[in-house]
Amino acid sequence: MTKITFIGAGSLGFTGELVRDILTFPLLEDATISLMDIHPERLEWAKKGVEKLIAAGNRPAKVEATLDRAEALKGADVVLTTILAGSTEVWRHDIEIPKKYGIDINVGDTRGPSGIFRFLRTINPMLDIVRDMEKYCPNAILLNYTNPMAMLCASLQRQTFIQVTGLCHSVQGTAMMLAEWIGAPFNEIDYVCAGINHQAWYLEYKWNGKDAYPLIHKAITERPEIYNAEQVRNEMYLAIGKYVTESSGHNSEYNAWFRKRPDLIEKYCTTGTNWNPGEYAYILKEYQHNEATWKDQVKERLAEKLTDEDLQRGHEYAAYIINALKGGEMFKFNGNVRNTNLITNLPQGACVEVPVVVDKAGIHPIHVGALPAETALLTQLSSGIEEMAITGSIEGDPTMIYRAIAHDPLTSAVLSLAEIRKMTNELFAQHKDYLPQFKHHVV
Repeated sequence: MTKITFIGAGSLGFTGELVRDILTFPLLEDATISLMDIHPERLEWAKKGVEKLIAAGNRPAKVEATLDRAEALKGADVVLTTILAGSTEVWRHDIEIPKKYGIDINVGDTRGPSGIFRFLRTINPMLDIVRDMEKYCPNAILLNYTNPMAMLCASLQRQTFIQVTGLCHSVQGTAMMLAEWIGAPFNEIDYVCAGINHQAWYLEYKWNGKDAYPLIHKAITERPEIYNAEQVRNEMYLAIGKYVTESSGHNSEYNAWFRKRPDLIEKYCTTGTNWNPGEYAYILKEYQHNEATWKDQVKERLAEKLTDEDLQRGHEYAAYIINALKGGEMFKFNGNVRNTNLITNLPQGACVEVPVVVDKAGIHPIHVGALPAETALLTQLSSGIEEMAITGSIEGDPTMIYRAIAHDPLTSAVLSLAEIRKMTNELFAQHKDYLPQFKHHVV
């Protein structure tokens, strides 16, 4: 019997989707699902949701819920982390303080000043989790869904013997989007995608073995509704020649091209039609809404009768990976792993997002080689900044954090070095109680 532990199980919708997928595999249908969260009420609702899934599918699985992390981890085979360090009243400042200085942030969970300070706060509870894993389930694999993905995974990968792989749905999500744009059934699509999380590139994208990039180009340049769906990413494709993972809103933060002036934000980050064109503080507003309404949402969801369609497997990687690890069908996915010469022109030891094969013997990353120069420059800068932020956190050096933020493309396009220093000090002052790894909080 497989024990699968969710840390941060109060992420209600996501926990339910992952459990639903897990229970569709015969090898996993009798699993023990162990749910852990620090929020008792959310944990109880999550347990009810999983019990509903088990009953609706008539599965032999069992579910347990606990506020005790050690208890949840004891004997686990796989651990999934979906945590968020602090409420919106904590992390809203990651977005609002940069805005005071003229840096307009859409999400702020991956890189830039907002992503770096989210990393600095989140790495502490993540390290606590892996230290407990070392004690209570030393052979378990950690599948991390928490952002900022690359910085968290890279920092953990160099500080624990626990095998850590980061999972994100942007690779398969974007691949499906592109297939839809060119009218291709997704099961006829093959691709090679590599880079870093939220900034990986489709180095190859083929339909039935034939290069489909000409069709993608045609769709973007000849169909206004396709161009408008992802203005930022489509402009990046037209300039760089390869398509990037993750939404236009996210990617508008990771470079200097789209958010450095109000007129550019208006032109590229407001009128797109996909889920996240780039509105200021978009995810903060979403979370604030959910914090105010989540109880009603959960009650409504639990009251709904589940149909057969509701129990069908989705496209998140975790369930397929766990099934393969337990002896089921081998599975290929894009994972966030330590760069052991997998991408030769990104920093060694950094966290890279590359094709990975998983089977009963474990997780096997695939060598990619060098990224093309036109995709490498931006990716190298982002990865190098992440490495500086990780070093600053491990060494407790706030000056290294300032230097990392100073190199951020959007920040450096908007602010002077003196302004960046002032902003960094204000962020440190705001979050100092959450940053025990630093002996002082002044640059």
